[in-house]
Amino acid sequence: AEIVALAHAAGAATCVDGVSYAPHGIPDVGALGTDIYLFSAYKVYGPHQGIMAIRRDLGMRLPNQGHWFNGDTLYKRFTPAGPDHAQVAASAGMADYFDALHAHHFLRAETDPRQRGQQVHDLIRAHEVATIQPLLDYLAARNDLRLLGPRDAARRAPTVAVALDRAAEPVSAELAKRGINCWAGDFYAVRPLTAMGVDLDKGVLRMSAAHYTSGEDVARLIAALDKVL
Repeated sequence: AEIVALAHAAGAATCVDGVSYAPHGIPDVGALGTDIYLFSAYKVYGPHQGIMAIRRDLGMRLPNQGHWFNGDTLYKRFTPAGPDHAQVAASAGMADYFDALHAHHFLRAETDPRQRGQQVHDLIRAHEVATIQPLLDYLAARNDLRLLGPRDAARRAPTVAVALDRAAEPVSAELAKRGINCWAGDFYAVRPLTAMGVDLDKGVLRMSAAHYTSGEDVARLIAALDKVL
């Protein structure tokens, strides 16, 4: 929100890529104040669908990418072939899922959906921070790899990438043999990885947690890393 305010003060519009945060944080787009917010529904336990929230005034000022006769309808301006109705309908299941999480963990029913979202957000974040911190501590203590990003779990999403002293893909394959599912490569982050001096031919090893990841899962990951690194 602070960065958005600075951009707006300079007369700029803002676009936030929420693909890494939305699965873990249920963002309050209105509170962020951004003009555009983007994320992938499939990373938020939904269908393979991109989602964009855009302020109406900006959306109507941007060039129409759809049929000229649909140009006055905001949600049709950026879907040239028309909306995928089945996936749009299926996306509602994301809200149902988070509501189910709320009903499971909270005794008192909350009628305000924003409050439900905030309560589930806080629950997810607290769990993921506690779960991922031991992994960050373990990785930061090793001298044969480079942990990318903050060492404090509270300052990052629980998606952890490390640059190794060798190619990362064979390591991910060895972890798979031990029941650990992660992957290696650049993950479309070519520019930031290049800026951080990471060898793209080696790539990075990426390990992701979510609210259903347990402390035991992380302990098993650390034990597997001990054997393959």
